Amino acid sequence: MARLFRRSAALTATRRTLASSTFCRLNRQRPYRTMPQLTIQPGQTKIGFIGTGVMGRSMAGHLIKAGFSLSVYSRTKEKSQDVLDQGAQWCDSPKAVAEQSDVVFAIVGFPKDVREVFLGEQGTLAGAKEGSVLVDMTTSEPSLAVEIYEAAKAKGVHAVDAPVSGGDIGARNAALSIMIGGDEDVVTALNPCWEAMGKTIVYQGKAGSGQHTKMVNQTLIATGMIGVCEALLYAYKAGLDLETVMKSVSSGAAGSWSLSNYGPRMMKNDFDPGFFVEHFIKDMGIALAEARRMQISLPGLAMAQQLYISLQALGHGRDGVQALVLALAEMSKIDWKSR
Repeated sequence: MARLFRRSAALTATRRTLASSTFCRLNRQRPYRTMPQLTIQPGQTKIGFIGTGVMGRSMAGHLIKAGFSLSVYSRTKEKSQDVLDQGAQWCDSPKAVAEQSDVVFAIVGFPKDVREVFLGEQGTLAGAKEGSVLVDMTTSEPSLAVEIYEAAKAKGVHAVDAPVSGGDIGARNAALSIMIGGDEDVVTALNPCWEAMGKTIVYQGKAGSGQHTKMVNQTLIATGMIGVCEALLYAYKAGLDLETVMKSVSSGAAGSWSLSNYGPRMMKNDFDPGFFVEHFIKDMGIALAEARRMQISLPGLAMAQQLYISLQALGHGRDGVQALVLALAEMSKIDWKSR
């Protein structure tokens, strides 16, 4: 029995040695990559920003005001002029921005733009150094967020998806709602940046979770916008004073962010984009595709998308989402602009 025990112990020890040897050999072939600890501070951390459009220019400006040095890129350099005037450095490509930066933020238009900016030959990942951070603040596809995260991780780079809500007003006032997916320690390290741009900053979970949360947000807005437009059309046709009506309904149970912020714009015929119709159609398309994948029915969202597609067909794709009132007024033969 003693001999059997000694043989068993020896065999176990041999197996452990072989296992350890095999692990070391495999580990030499595929070394485990440990990420350096992140420290992000104004005056020290170099920030890159890609996409200085309606929202991006304000967001970039807030980062400069917070004390960060910025390198910027946009497809049209003139759109970055405000930020350049504040001291930002111009770069000729997303790759060049990443080469100059510790953290790169991007807010662009469509998923194809996101793919090009992050994964293209002249994209940020091609220029990112080990331990740097790439943050996509565009509303995009959850699956693309996961793809970027995995590609970045393989290169020793952090990636975070952080779409925002609040439109041009929220961007100007540094009051955006930021919905974040990725590694929690990385998200926490970015707090000085989040706090410069937003007011409601919530970590949602693993990569892609930020984008999924934004789909929830867009679903809520889509059907809510129909209600705002129809209510104002009803009030107008009933002969009520729209501003007086707003005083009664905006602070009660019917109140909403869209009613309080977009309602006054509709009444003033102000259809300048805080958020483009064509981008909203894109967002609803992503949400509906995800709904099909998850086998859930969202008929309200589908109807809202069709109404916005009708609005785009009327030539309002580059107007703000509040222009929906024009399409609904057209259905009732109301000339909203000349009322």
